[in-house]
Amino acid sequence: MIQYSLKCANDHRFDSWFKSAEAFEKLQSAGMVSCSVCGDSKVEKALMAPAVRSGRDAPPAAPQAEPPRPLSQPQGPAEQAMAELRKTIETSSDYVGLNFATEARAIHDGTAPERAIYGEARPEDARALIEDGVPVAPLPFRPGRRSN
Repeated sequence: MIQYSLKCANDHRFDSWFKSAEAFEKLQSAGMVSCSVCGDSKVEKALMAPAVRSGRDAPPAAPQAEPPRPLSQPQGPAEQAMAELRKTIETSSDYVGLNFATEARAIHDGTAPERAIYGEARPEDARALIEDGVPVAPLPFRPGRRSN
């Protein structure tokens, strides 16, 4: 695995991991690497300071990079929209955790009260719900219990 500091045409900077340098080149040339802030696919490697040991027992020097910004401060319209979507889902739905597939099926079958829910499901369970006509959709973020 290799980590690159990247920047988009709008000068947003972010880090990402790739299987290899060749994998990065292949994904970049296919337009499959995009900015995590604005979604721009014109992404290139940013200047990075290598982690070099100054001696045999010395720990590697920390790379000089921007400090990570708190997740509570979205930047750019895409991150703001994602934060609003998450807030809406978390405040208007019940988190059912790993019981999502069972609960969604029960609501669909009428054996549980109808309500909006969100949670986590194994891919095969989600696929079975879709094949059975249960209306579900993946979330564009990792679900978790509300903090209120």
